[in-house]
Amino acid sequence: MHETKQNGIVDKEMTTLRGLLGQCKQAFVLVLVLTLVIELMAVVPILYLLNGYDRVIASRSEITLVSLTIVVLGAYLFWTGLEWIRRRTLMRIALRVDWELAPDVFNASFRRHAERKRLNVHQVLGDVVQLRQFMTGGGLLALMSLPFSVFFIFFAALFHPLLAVFAIVTLGILFTLTYLTRKASAPILREANDASAEATRIAAQSLRQSETAMALGMQQNVRRHWYRRHQDAMRLQVRATESAAVLGTMSSFFGHALPSLQLCLGFYLAIQGEISGGMVIAASFLLRMSMKPIRRLMSNWKEITNARQSYDRLSVLIDEQNAKSAWLELPPPVGNLSVAELSVQPGGAPRPVLNDISFSMSPGEVTAIVGPSAAGKSSLVKALIGVWRPSNGSVRLDGAEVSEWIHHSLGQYIGYVPQDCEFFEGTIAANIARFGSIEADKVVKAASMAGVHEMILAFPNGYETMLGDGGYALTGGQKQRIALARAVYGDPVFIVMDEPNASLDDTGERALIEMIRTLRNAGAVVIFTTHRPEMVHAADYLLVLKAGRQVGFGKVTDMLVSARKLREANKKPTSVKSSDDKDDGAVTGAAA
Repeated sequence: MHETKQNGIVDKEMTTLRGLLGQCKQAFVLVLVLTLVIELMAVVPILYLLNGYDRVIASRSEITLVSLTIVVLGAYLFWTGLEWIRRRTLMRIALRVDWELAPDVFNASFRRHAERKRLNVHQVLGDVVQLRQFMTGGGLLALMSLPFSVFFIFFAALFHPLLAVFAIVTLGILFTLTYLTRKASAPILREANDASAEATRIAAQSLRQSETAMALGMQQNVRRHWYRRHQDAMRLQVRATESAAVLGTMSSFFGHALPSLQLCLGFYLAIQGEISGGMVIAASFLLRMSMKPIRRLMSNWKEITNARQSYDRLSVLIDEQNAKSAWLELPPPVGNLSVAELSVQPGGAPRPVLNDISFSMSPGEVTAIVGPSAAGKSSLVKALIGVWRPSNGSVRLDGAEVSEWIHHSLGQYIGYVPQDCEFFEGTIAANIARFGSIEADKVVKAASMAGVHEMILAFPNGYETMLGDGGYALTGGQKQRIALARAVYGDPVFIVMDEPNASLDDTGERALIEMIRTLRNAGAVVIFTTHRPEMVHAADYLLVLKAGRQVGFGKVTDMLVSARKLREANKKPTSVKSSDDKDDGAVTGAAA
């Protein structure tokens, strides 16, 4: 993907797969021309054989034999050079397609996965490899060689018209059988590939939760769930093979019989004195050469079909990613947040999970989101940071729709703490710095603001301690506190946290509250969800959700007074907590 900035607009070239291949048009034309010459060079051994029979043997001239052999060896050397150039050219095309395509596929996969759209990441990334291998394998050359069968028919016609007619009939029979094989097996093979990819996805998902499965004795049940999908894929593979078996058998029969029938025709013409004995052998070779592209096409049919399916999947993915050709490059946000009539229906959800959410915030304000389980708090968080697109309404930061903002541009001004805190494979410093350029002073500042600087120094390698798969094992509280440091790295102006104190002890929670106060004083907009009443007093505003709907929004003091009045009106029993805690609990209870 190439971007050029002019007058605040980032023009992004449409990196559609068709467009990318179109950029390689001249290279493909060169390969096609080379293929034409190489196919024509296949006539050299036939001419050598013909002249050997009809000239060398007849004249018994050794000089003719040596001269003819030297010419043929020179032709073979030229032939080999052309094939080397063609392989190198195809390799360059494949590398360029992969080089240009892989980043866009990765970005599109990231986006679809975040939006909860069904996507098999392993299959999509494998499609890039499949397409690259197709361009350097026999499948593409088989398709390019196919039209040049006509040249061998032309040479056969020079010997005798009947030989050309026989070659045309032969190609017609083989091509018809190939077409019928494709029609019979391609749809089933596509289903089989999709089913196999789904089984692989389930297996990978199961491995990520292997500890839970083993602890709860679920291994057999999980294996059974995967094995059913694996069996479905195998059944479809068998069906695809069986559907092509009969036609494949017929193709094999004709492949064996037709050369012999052609020899029979050649012998008949030789008996009639219309062609020489050398022409009979040469015509046999010409028939085999005309059949070779069809045979090559059939032997590479599965590779061609898989490449076509990969092309279709990648085209859909990239076209969706490149729905817009130009995005606005906006100045750094100040932090004026406006949420208007927001509704969200993520991919796969039968109905909206959020309905008609409206509120606004200014720089230096903090909002706590409360509500019972399944109220839509986490869904609102994902919509606020632009991961989930609104199905109705808007989420605007400084007047611009967050979900439409270029994420690699906006992300540096956003802080985000998810419920499940995980880290990428790398050092603690790299994770806090979001895998950008590691500036030590900024990393230490973020860790100190989150209150984890001393904790990190106590690790085996301090900030160089490795995280991720096979890295240092962190507790839930340690993960959450390092995630807080990552969220505030670079002094973001918009911080959204989903249950940031869920795994924190009292010390960690106090550090979190102090961090929120520091962010407020710095003029940042801070939003967090919580189930704990103690966190409510760290906020200026309170947003109450219930079943995906907004049932209250206002200043914390006003909401607590309203909650107390509601409690008294309903004459609900009081608890032994402090009055503030009772009011806080009433706010959450009001949503329930």
